[in-house]
Amino acid sequence: MMGFFEEIAIGEEHRLGSHAFTKEAIIEFARQYDPQRFHVDEEAAKDSLLGGLCASGWHTAAAAMRVIVEARTLGLAERAAQGLPLPPLGVSPGFEKLSWPTPTRPGDVVTFHARVIDKRETKRPQWGLVTMLTRGVNQRGLEALTMQNRAYIGRREG
Repeated sequence: MMGFFEEIAIGEEHRLGSHAFTKEAIIEFARQYDPQRFHVDEEAAKDSLLGGLCASGWHTAAAAMRVIVEARTLGLAERAAQGLPLPPLGVSPGFEKLSWPTPTRPGDVVTFHARVIDKRETKRPQWGLVTMLTRGVNQRGLEALTMQNRAYIGRREG
């Protein structure tokens, strides 16, 4: 998905990458950013609604962001190696419908995919806006994250 706006098709899907969640990383992230008992205390988590230690949803979202950036970097490197022109890098105006349907547990490996669900021209002639449905699925096939995220993508004729 690292082409110019004109090269991106609605419906195309890309595997972005995976992230492995360890107990230590779950607790460390939560201590810094989301210190709720079911993220930082294994014993207290057993008595919570979630029934055990699990990653903060923000940890899962941060992992998604990391694999999005890594996939973009790899895609640009592949284009450069092929001698193709590189699109300018845009920014994201945000996301919608973020959810964590299944808790992410220690030992889970979540694999993220993005599917283009919409694209439109913008008032800025050098940019188009692409909307993706990004999903993270764990090794058991359960959805750990879903969100609709948008990004400005450089136009060839901009």
